[in-house]
Amino acid sequence: MNLDKIESKNAPEPVGLYPHARKVGNFLFLSGVGPRERGKKEIPGVELDGSGGIISYDIEVQCHSVFKNVRSILEDAGSSWNQLVDVTILLTNMKVDFPIFNRLYGEYFKTNQPCRTTIEIKSLPTPIAIELKCIATI
Repeated sequence: MNLDKIESKNAPEPVGLYPHARKVGNFLFLSGVGPRERGKKEIPGVELDGSGGIISYDIEVQCHSVFKNVRSILEDAGSSWNQLVDVTILLTNMKVDFPIFNRLYGEYFKTNQPCRTTIEIKSLPTPIAIELKCIATI
């Protein structure tokens, strides 16, 4: 079985030793995707203090950035937004952020409605409030 590694030139650099995605047969498995932007230290929608702690964040800005990054990885791998079949969403504040996320999700996924799971977690490896883990077809 061929396990092709996919490295996007448009998505943010991974924060660890992993590819943006792996192609296995006709499936594409994306690593966790956050809102960071390629080549930038600042995170869209996040204000940090001097020690790197979160002062404030805008979940709407982060959502738009995450969706853009997922789309970039999909397209760079030869897939597309409409070929997503499963999305796992990690939120650090379900009570506050879910209503905003859910509204935006509905706008982005009007025509394609992949399976979806949303999970609240305590934190993510970088100071972000959302991360997506996706599976698509190619």
